Amino acid sequence: MIDFKDEIAKKLKKVTNIEEIESYIEIPSNKEMGDYSLPCFKLAKELRKAPQMIANELKEKITLDENIISKVEVVNGYLNFYINPIAVIKTVFEEINDKKEQYGSSEIGKGKNIVVEYSSPNIAKPFHIGHLRTTLIGSALYKIYKYLGYNTIGVNHLGDYGTQFGKMIEAYKMWGNEYDLTVDPINKMVDMYVRINDLCKKDETVLEKCRENFRLLEAGDKYCTDLWNKFKDLSMQEFNKIYNILDVKFDSYNGEAFYADKMDYIIKTLESKGVVTESEGAKIVDLSDMGISTPCIIQKTNGSSIYATRDLAAIVYRAKTYDFDKCLYVVAYEQNLHFKQVFAVAKYLVDEKYINGLKHVAFGMVSLPSGKMSTRLGNVVKIEDLLNKTIEEAKEIIEEKNPDLEDKDEVAKKVGIGAIVFNTLSTSNIKDQVFDWNTALNFNGETGPYLQYMYVRTNSVLEKVGKIPDLKDVDVNVLSDDASVKLVKELYDFNNIIMQSADKNEPYIITKYLVNVAKLFSTFYNENKIITDDKNLQNARAYLTYCVNIVLKSGAKLLGIQMPNKM
Repeated sequence: MIDFKDEIAKKLKKVTNIEEIESYIEIPSNKEMGDYSLPCFKLAKELRKAPQMIANELKEKITLDENIISKVEVVNGYLNFYINPIAVIKTVFEEINDKKEQYGSSEIGKGKNIVVEYSSPNIAKPFHIGHLRTTLIGSALYKIYKYLGYNTIGVNHLGDYGTQFGKMIEAYKMWGNEYDLTVDPINKMVDMYVRINDLCKKDETVLEKCRENFRLLEAGDKYCTDLWNKFKDLSMQEFNKIYNILDVKFDSYNGEAFYADKMDYIIKTLESKGVVTESEGAKIVDLSDMGISTPCIIQKTNGSSIYATRDLAAIVYRAKTYDFDKCLYVVAYEQNLHFKQVFAVAKYLVDEKYINGLKHVAFGMVSLPSGKMSTRLGNVVKIEDLLNKTIEEAKEIIEEKNPDLEDKDEVAKKVGIGAIVFNTLSTSNIKDQVFDWNTALNFNGETGPYLQYMYVRTNSVLEKVGKIPDLKDVDVNVLSDDASVKLVKELYDFNNIIMQSADKNEPYIITKYLVNVAKLFSTFYNENKIITDDKNLQNARAYLTYCVNIVLKSGAKLLGIQMPNKM
């Protein structure tokens, strides 16, 4: 595939002798200002000339190859390049013909390891919409990095350790005979947790028993360990139902408990480095010299571990096991301080190359219109309920609009889940989201169902054409209209969009891009008759439709959205 930016950079290097000139080249936000642009302000200091003068001089010196660059213009110190539309169409068509559903993929990550930690629900608690963003953002990043050739390791760092399990054990001791955990186990465990939590607030002796249970669990007590394993197994059975529906996968389920026997090493190593001090009986690492005023606690006053210590043990383990280039933590921004502390302390435990690869991919919180959710208060919307309701809503709409559609249940499932995934990934990670049923279930506008509908339209067109034309029978020169050219140029950007999404760890960049592709295809479809007596024109437009079909399906797959063939 021709890299037009690289072609422009080669020409600029010849007349500027600036090796890094490619890094200065931008894609204008206003497409009327060219396909690529060189802001000459960046060269003014080095060349000691006004930007406008630099731009004019470069324009005169550059030798154009009109088969690639159709024209160059100077506008207010910018040197704007316009790519020959036929060259774009040729390179897109040839690349899609060659790579098909792998179009946009690359081997840029070959030989590099990326660890992505995401989802990480707490055992014995419901999988609610508060877990939706970490699960779907992380799953999308996992797929995106794989698509770029990285060896990607998805980690579900389960919340399977801590004082709350001391509470669950005590609740089971007190009320276990009241609950049949073979049916609807999560809700029953939540009920026990809410009850014991309320009792702990009223009775300090009960809270102390819970703390003692956790100490016994850490010490390997058989009763506590067996009960903890029971809670974990029942929870994972429920969680896996959700993961299967959402097509979310992991390579490791090593949660906090996995690192229980690895924490002594962390504490002893930090002590040997002379960075551990005691504060009110707890062991801490002072980070004030790194600009972090709050110290990192690595052991509680009662000798119990804390999740910071387990995260440090996980970093050491992942460095040794995976030799990662990046280790991403898809966790809400409420944990910003925690990760600053952990990453700072990790400098005493692993090589600098691993420290540089640690990244907290923070995201905003999800709340209900009525306010923040809380497991302790029982104020949550479970993902299973959300999925079921959305699928039911999708089926009702399908029954109304296309009652004779085959496989309505399967289509409703894809449409409903697509609506949820799109809604979740439609904004920048860091923005808070108020979960509103009406928004999530809206099947109009910039939504998952809209993308699916436009994909189905491409299928319908190709079905009427009869077959995808052979590329050798496609005359790209007939695709000269504005709608066709804009659409092809958008398709050309697919790999660049995926690269941006990975670079910024923002799946919404792909979501936004796919909406643009769908809108441009809609314009192309409305302005151009695809089925026509002119077979030359039909072949070209049908092949362009096929290219849109490929990009919509491949892009949606990276997000976790499945495309139905009909709706």
